[in-house]
Amino acid sequence: MLYVVTGPPGAGKSSWIRAHAKARDIVIDMDLMALAMAGPGADHHNHSDILLKVVHRARFAAIREAEQHIDKTDVYVIQTLPSAQQRANYKRLKAKLIVVDPGRDIVMQRIEAMRQPGMKAVATKWYRANRGQSRSAMPQASRNW
Repeated sequence: MLYVVTGPPGAGKSSWIRAHAKARDIVIDMDLMALAMAGPGADHHNHSDILLKVVHRARFAAIREAEQHIDKTDVYVIQTLPSAQQRANYKRLKAKLIVVDPGRDIVMQRIEAMRQPGMKAVATKWYRANRGQSRSAMPQASRNW
């Protein structure tokens, strides 16, 4: 099964996956990939443009390959803002969409405390794109920081 986990930055997407994925599942998470490819002591959420370019290419390749195996293992993909083309592909693959959204106030507090200021704009864009849409929400009000 393919799970596409979406939500604004700081919503708890990675935490949701940690609570649901098994050790043998495939998890495609930009933050974890960037951290794995960065040098020792790298910040968890603040990466250079060059590193992010490398990670994006690796991520796309990983998704393409993982899609070939969703009949044999569960695959979890974090995708904050899937494009229309990506949504169509996920629909074709019969992916299960998981929305993690503890609410705008909590997200903005988390970004203020732990993320780069630019993530507020990404969160605002996510909330605008998802305003008024009916979706199966998976609220996550809090987690241990």
